[in-house]
Amino acid sequence: MNTPLHPRLASLFELMDILESSAQEILRDARRNFRPGKSRTKRGATLRPSVDTPLWNALIPLVRARLRRRGDRALLARELSVHPSRITEFFDRPSAMPDAERTLLLLLWLNRTNSPLDQRKRARE
Repeated sequence: MNTPLHPRLASLFELMDILESSAQEILRDARRNFRPGKSRTKRGATLRPSVDTPLWNALIPLVRARLRRRGDRALLARELSVHPSRITEFFDRPSAMPDAERTLLLLLWLNRTNSPLDQRKRARE
């Protein structure tokens, strides 16, 4: 049953229909583009490699360049006192990061392997 509307109300209802359809479209776009915000991590939780760790991401290629020869991974694992599979988790498939102490040891190792003496050794091999 169609109820007659006052002409002013009819134009208002048309405007409401337009607003409703545009609001539904905006809501659909917002749901499609919504990405949950970074949830707050628990205190003491392990930091994982991601876009939030740019310094670690910059360090990975430097270390990878030094792990080309056979046995380099095992030597680095021994240096850092970790299992060799952890070296893979740190640098090949960045799913973990070492703790602060091991990161400092890694930086010392990297500095030592970048020394001119080490570069001469590598050139001879």
